[in-house]
Formats: sequence, structure tokens, C-alpha cells
Amino acid sequence: MDDPHGFLHRFAEVNGMRIHYVEEGEGPLVVLVHGIPYLWYMWRRQIRALAAAGYRVVAPDIRGFGRSGCPERVQDCNVFDAVGDLVGLMGGLGETSAVVVGHDLGSFVAHAAAQLRPDLFHALAMLNTPVPPREPCRPSENWKKLEAETGTRFYQHYFQTPGEAERHMDADVRTTLRSIYYSVSGSAVGEERWRQFVAEGENFLDTVFDPEFLPGWLPEIALDYYVSEYSRTGFGPALNFYRNRDRIWEQSSFLDGLKLQQPSLFIGGAADPALDRFAPLYDRLESHLPNLRRKALLEGVGHSAAEEQPELVTGMLLAFLADL
Repeated sequence: MDDPHGFLHRFAEVNGMRIHYVEEGEGPLVVLVHGIPYLWYMWRRQIRALAAAGYRVVAPDIRGFGRSGCPERVQDCNVFDAVGDLVGLMGGLGETSAVVVGHDLGSFVAHAAAQLRPDLFHALAMLNTPVPPREPCRPSENWKKLEAETGTRFYQHYFQTPGEAERHMDADVRTTLRSIYYSVSGSAVGEERWRQFVAEGENFLDTVFDPEFLPGWLPEIALDYYVSEYSRTGFGPALNFYRNRDRIWEQSSFLDGLKLQQPSLFIGGAADPALDRFAPLYDRLESHLPNLRRKALLEGVGHSAAEEQPELVTGMLLAFLADL
């Protein structure tokens, strides 16, 4: 199940971009959208299970990730274009309706897809990142407020300068990924846990912990695949999505006040290092997701619920799908 080559890999030309995706099963369409720094592969435990339950499952690499095409311009790695890729991919597959499931960055893409094309995406599930309604001010203004309180740089602000973070993260991709996956997970404890703020004189790698051994939920074959893909692309394209946060905010004023009417689900981790920041949003998810069917924080789970507790996440997704 962990062998990435044991899945059916396909490519599609969408919006002038080559999009790589994995496909399994037949039936109603479920689209699984990964986060940062992950790939389609983070869903490996869900793909086969959902397909076996009677669904057509498609898990793409977002543009700039994995085997998908990589835009040359920073501004072309953004949530709206990623939504356009999903729409184009669905058209190529001959599909007119889907449930969209997102994790981390993928939650932003999935949420935007449900906002922009409710005719295509009739239900939404988000993992680990509860996407808020459009903020009243630019994301960068919120970062400055956080930094004024802490005297440190919020990680998304730190990522804004092209080349700065990549210089450290690309130097040893295996160490970078191993440290991130461990530090954001429920396996990390105490000072091993990821810090969201970068202090003066630090770089991003100073905020994560490199473990001596991999946790049981992350086998060596999985880390090898992630490393091989990010070694080829580097982290720059992924970080460009952070660099477009303000631009997307500026372009999305027409979404102010919008409440998603589709059935929705949120699955988070009670041990997610980002929980203290998003807990207030989790508490009020119903305010902009009025048809929220269920929300849950999984005990002992960090920021990669689909990998840390695959059976539990799969069961919750199947229950949500069965109730649609």
C-alpha cells in the first residue's frame, strides 16, 4: 500500500499546465487535494479504501508539486489557479460533480473550489486546516500584529522572500522533510514540536526537530518518495503559494460574507502544533459552514491526520460520503 508505484498514475493538460494525478475506482467522484509539504501520496491509505467502497478517487499533485507542471512566475502558484486546475481536470475526466477533500494548502484549494463552483463541488471536507471566511484585512497585516506581540517572525511572513527559506530547506531535503513531518505530528513532544515563529538569527529549520528515528506511521519508503520528488522540484514552488496570500486576498473581495451551503466536514488533530492559533476558528466553524455535518479533533494526532491515523480518517470520510 505504501509503494507509490503501485497506483495508477495519469497526466492531463489543463489550463496550459501538465497535471499529474493518481486515479482508482469507479463511482461518484472524490477529489483529494494535498497540502504543504506533501503530495498526492499523503492520501495513499485513503485512495484504495475509498475506491473499494465504490468511489472514483482522484488525487492530483497541485501545480508546482511533484510530477505536475511548475509555473515559472511566482504569481501563478495560487489558490485560484489551483481551483481552475481541478475544474479543468474534472472536465477532462467527463465529471460534473464531486466531493472535494483538502488538507492544509489543499483545504484552502478545496474551500475555494466549493465557493467558486458550487455547481461542481457538492460537498467539502477539510483536514487539519479550518479555512476561515475572508479576513477583514490582508494576511500580512495579521502577521505584523502577531509579530508585534511575540517579537519574532510568523513563518508565513518568513517565507515571503523568494530564495531565503529555500536556501536552507533545499540544502538537505531529507533532513528538512523528516524534521517537518515529525515536528508537526502528534509523535513530537515538548521542545520537539514545531514553532510557528522564527526568531532573530534563526531560519525555518531552527523551528523543527530532526528525530533519530521515524515514527511508525511514516515508513522509510514514504520518506524516500517525498524526498525524491522534492529533491527534483525544491521547496520554492510550494512556498510561492504563501507568497500569493495577499494577492488572493485582494482578488477575493467578492467572496466577503459568503457562507458555504454544501454539506461539510472538518477533521483536525488535538496535538497539532498550530491548534492554539486555529482553535478559535474551529470553535466557530458553523458560522460560515452552516451545513457542517461534523467536526472533530483527534486525540494524539498532529498536522497529518490522514497519515497518522489513516483508518480513523478513512472511516470518518466514508461516513460523511455515505450521508450525502
